[in-house]
Amino acid sequence: MILVLRALGVGDLATAVPALRALRTTHPDQELTLAAPVWLAPLVDLVGGVDRLVPADGLGHLDPSVGRPRVAVNLHGRGPQSHRMLTATRPGRLLAFANTDAAHHDGPPWRPDEHEVDRWCRLLAWYGIPADRTDLALRRPPTGALPARVSVVHPGSKIPAKRWPPERFAAVARHLTSTGHRVVVTGNTAEAPLARRVARLAGLPDHVVLAGRTDLHDLATLVAHARLLVSGDTGIAHLATAYRTPSVLLFGPVSPAQWGPPPDRPYHRVLWAGGHDWPRWDGVGTHPTLAAVGVDEVLAAVDEVEQAVRTTGAVAA
Repeated sequence: MILVLRALGVGDLATAVPALRALRTTHPDQELTLAAPVWLAPLVDLVGGVDRLVPADGLGHLDPSVGRPRVAVNLHGRGPQSHRMLTATRPGRLLAFANTDAAHHDGPPWRPDEHEVDRWCRLLAWYGIPADRTDLALRRPPTGALPARVSVVHPGSKIPAKRWPPERFAAVARHLTSTGHRVVVTGNTAEAPLARRVARLAGLPDHVVLAGRTDLHDLATLVAHARLLVSGDTGIAHLATAYRTPSVLLFGPVSPAQWGPPPDRPYHRVLWAGGHDWPRWDGVGTHPTLAAVGVDEVLAAVDEVEQAVRTTGAVAA
């Protein structure tokens, strides 16, 4: 059995897809077990190749029923806590970044500014397991009763610093609607009030607010068949990458060089005002690098993305 630890969120799982696929290919006869939050199960199913999901919501102790793996792979972090969580299962071998605090010296050094996809591909390459960093696609579910060809506006994020002001999202949604887009506003249950506020400010009816009314599988389905996504640096942005859905993504405190979509795709447009000196920030509300992004810039990026779609046609596989 191959045990993989990635006890994080949607974007974290999506960026680990090339590494998971590489492990599946390298060990075709071994059970591939993923330790991750159980609410990610619908997305794990869309990744494919994972035989078993065991509950792991953050770092702690894995259930003893996991068993003793032949190989344990740390796709969670640099350690030492995550390393120790895996070594507690007494694996035959641990594949992980070097960390002297966890007494693990057999591994590559950690690079803090590396893109998240490249990080895990490099880790596996160190151990002789080739991974294709472009292998990001997820299985495309059928639309079912969900609308297709909608433009998804996703104003939320679990990190307040990554939330663009709702008034600006509303201005974007209002403009998209005026130019023929069928806009829906998404989010989780906790973000439903924010989504309703955006819709109300944009002059949109309540039924376009899907926040709190879709599970993770539904959200993936919406994005897979969407015309456009406008969102911040959060999990749904990685679904757009996985499905080659045109997107305009607003980055703030974290560089898109670490978490952004592949730069060679013209139908994914990233806006980021980082790389400059900013005044001291107190940590409350929208980060200055995100607040510096204006509505006009986002609308211009939408036009650029739609032009790229018309020119290349290379979207929505």
